[in-house]
Formats: sequence, structure tokens, C-alpha cells
Amino acid sequence: MSPSFLFFIFLLITEMSASSSANPFVDGKYKTKLLTVDLSSKTPQPPPKSLLVATPMEKGEYPVVMLLHGYLLLNSFYSQLMLHVSSHGFIVIAPQLYNIAGPDIKDEIKSTAEIIDWLSVGLSHFLPPQVTANLSKIALSGHSRGGKTAFALALKKDGYSSKLKISALIGIDPVDGTGKGKQTPPPVLTYQPNSFNLDKMPVLVIGSGLGEIGKNLLFPPCAPLGANHRDFFQDSQGPAWHFVAKDYGHMDMLDDDTGGIKGMVTHYLCKNGKERRPMRRFVGGTVVAFLMASLEGDNGELVKIKNKSEGNPVEIQEFEVKK
Repeated sequence: MSPSFLFFIFLLITEMSASSSANPFVDGKYKTKLLTVDLSSKTPQPPPKSLLVATPMEKGEYPVVMLLHGYLLLNSFYSQLMLHVSSHGFIVIAPQLYNIAGPDIKDEIKSTAEIIDWLSVGLSHFLPPQVTANLSKIALSGHSRGGKTAFALALKKDGYSSKLKISALIGIDPVDGTGKGKQTPPPVLTYQPNSFNLDKMPVLVIGSGLGEIGKNLLFPPCAPLGANHRDFFQDSQGPAWHFVAKDYGHMDMLDDDTGGIKGMVTHYLCKNGKERRPMRRFVGGTVVAFLMASLEGDNGELVKIKNKSEGNPVEIQEFEVKK
């Protein structure tokens, strides 16, 4: 074989390898580690709340993603999702905002703002020495009630805000109460299209096709109509993206195994899909593609998802975009 032909084969293999590793629905190229940071940590600046941190292990500077858990859930229930996103080059931080809570989310908004501000003084003490957080690129995300909290902080509800700038906002099947007119305090949804003034902050809203369907007569929908992802996207200004996964439910992005009573309840409270892995991969991949577009200026993978590219682990039921 000629040297030029061998060189051509080498370039082809390299391109195929790069394309494969860029697929956001599979694990990325970075080795990752899950760290637990609790309030008793012996450092000058312990965090305001206990944290679970997924970080790449290779030397480098990485954007930060804050992930807020759903109502009465544990941050550890999101460990597989966190590691997936982190493997694509992001530091993912999930605080445990509470263990027991009433309907009001004011304390959660306040705590989230405090944690984001803590990042600049405390996070470096817990990361591997070769890893640096890029605090000029922070994305705020949340699932269910945590999604509402993320939007509330981004909108500076009740005067709460973080000193560090939030560059992107993600709602993972966000919920604001039990229906229209039945919001939990403080209400976030306005039911007025494009009313969320986020100063052109990119927004991603992911919905579950089964979330608005009740499990049975005893268990109502976990993401009810009038208070779910559709309404959050409707109220959002562009640029905003909205994806709905068909045949998957409100809890299907959690870990396969969620321990304890709370973990057991996640399998029985909501109408779910057949298994969690496809939805978790879809959520993780869509979040990665969105982060690449909004924080790194590379919208290639997000466009592929919009165009229903091969490799997507779920069927997209609905898609909308606001420019």
C-alpha cells in the first residue's frame, strides 16, 4: 500500500473515532469521579449545603453545571446522569437542598444563590488539583420542583440572585404546582408567552411524554398539564429549545437503582417507561448538546437532535424552538 493511502485510512479512522466520542448520548472521552462534599468538611469555606460533585479527572478547565433535585428526592439519585454529563467535559454539582419541605420554595431559591456564590471561594478546595472550574460559564438546571427553583433564581424571584452570572438555564420536566391556578409559592409561571425576561439567556426545557398522565386513580400526574414543561417553554423567550420524550415518565432520568423508601417511591409514584436508561441517556445527551451550543458555541449536536439523528435513545414526541 502507498504511504498516501495509509495516511488516508489513518485520517478516516481518526475522524470516525472523533465522531463517535462526540455523540452526546453515550459517555464522553473524560474519565470521571463522584465526590461527596458535606457540611463537616474541614476547610476554611465549607459549602452552605451538602454537595455531590461529578468531575472530569483530566487536567483542564471545565464549565460548571448546577443540578437541583426534585421534590423530596436525594441528589444521589442523579449520580448516573451527572457522570454522563461530566464525561463530556463539565463539572456537575448537585446540592441536597432539603430532606423535608413544604410547598414554598423560597428557602431553596436562597440556598441555590448562596451555593453558586460559594463556588468562587470554596469549590477549588474539593476538586482534584489538576481540575479548574470555569466560573464564567455556569449553567443552572433542575428537575421537577428543582426545575422551578432554577427558573425562579434565574428570574430573581423575591429578590434572590447570585453574584456569579448564570449563562444557561435548563428545566428537566419542570413543575410549578398541581395545575394552572394551583401553583406553589412563589409562583413562577405567568401563562403569558415570552414573559420570562432572562436577558437572552439560552433556555432548554425537556419534557416527559408520560409525565402528564396519572399512574392510576390514586396517583395523579407527576407533571400535570397547566404547570409543566409546556408552560415553562411557552413563557420563555428565545433562544429556547423544547424536547419531549415519548413513552417515558417524570422519574425516568434517575439512577436505575435508587435506595431507601424515597428511592422505592420513585418507581411507583409516577407513570414510567419500561426502563430508565434510555430516558437518562436522552436527557444527558440533550443537556450536553445544549451546553456545547450555549457555553462553547458549537450547536452541531443540538441541531442533530432536532433533526432526529440516529443514535437518539428515545423517540422525540414534540420539538419546538424559539430563536
